[in-house]
Amino acid sequence: MSFFMSDAMASAAPAAEQAPAWAGLLPMVVLFVIFYFLLIRPQQKKAKEHRTMVEALGKGDEAVTSGGILGKIRKIDENFVDLEVAEGVTLTIQRHQIAQLMPKGTLKANS
Repeated sequence: MSFFMSDAMASAAPAAEQAPAWAGLLPMVVLFVIFYFLLIRPQQKKAKEHRTMVEALGKGDEAVTSGGILGKIRKIDENFVDLEVAEGVTLTIQRHQIAQLMPKGTLKANS
């Protein structure tokens, strides 16, 4: 019976070539590059623009907070902003909560 085994092993197909080890990492690298350009890079760009806008805030600017409150900046320091939302009504908010600067005259147009 052992002579059948040797015949069967002799007729086996040669082993297929294996792909290089780095070929398994290629899809992961491609996926990371796609995520970088579609998610990470735009997020970093937006954060940089917001940081630049917050640093450029000045007294008299009209701004909208992240909560949607529109007002005029009356006083500004390193961490906080006094935002006048109506005559005699001033809110103190954190500086980084300013979401957007508005064109001059926006506050009067909405009154």
